[in-house]
Amino acid sequence: MAKRAYSPKEIAAKTYKCLPWNDRWSQPFGAPTMNETWFISGASASGKSSFVMQLAKELCKYGTALYLSFEEGVSQSFKERIERYKMGEVQGKFRVAVDDTLGELTERLSRPKSPHFIIVDSFQYAGWTYEQTKELVNRFPQKSFIFISQEYKGQPMGKAAVRLRYMAGMKVRVVGFKAFCQGRFTGDPGSFFVVWEEGILRTSNNL
Repeated sequence: MAKRAYSPKEIAAKTYKCLPWNDRWSQPFGAPTMNETWFISGASASGKSSFVMQLAKELCKYGTALYLSFEEGVSQSFKERIERYKMGEVQGKFRVAVDDTLGELTERLSRPKSPHFIIVDSFQYAGWTYEQTKELVNRFPQKSFIFISQEYKGQPMGKAAVRLRYMAGMKVRVVGFKAFCQGRFTGDPGSFFVVWEEGILRTSNNL
């Protein structure tokens, strides 16, 4: 059986639920859909982890979030980040898991009232193939998956991560405590999200 093809009129009639966030977020990132796939990369010590935690807190305004802390677990640095961004304020909307297998995660997401936003930190530590990851995203089309990627020489580390970056609609790169949108959704050209103001000043002054 031939697969369906859409007419321009049918496409124009489609509606999408977008994140209704404020200017601090919409200016650099536009209005991504609630079920968009994210790919966030950045070098070590660039502010990537701090950005992801701030994003997680913001997303908790619109649904429940599951943070898969594969790389750090619940280490001291992770705990400090939880405290710095006052994640206790979203206690009922935010949960952290550290050792879910892909099968266990699939089972978790199949339950009623399961998390809407799933943050995978990091994709390299998860150890999934590109095919496994694509299958997971396709299985839960109403959810939003946010993949955090390590970098090597300014590029996502590993071929699977490079392919995943192409698949994601929201591509964000964190450099010098600034988060830039490089995906299909963009706000004002040249704008960026300030991850840590003092860090930007220190970086710009080469301290």
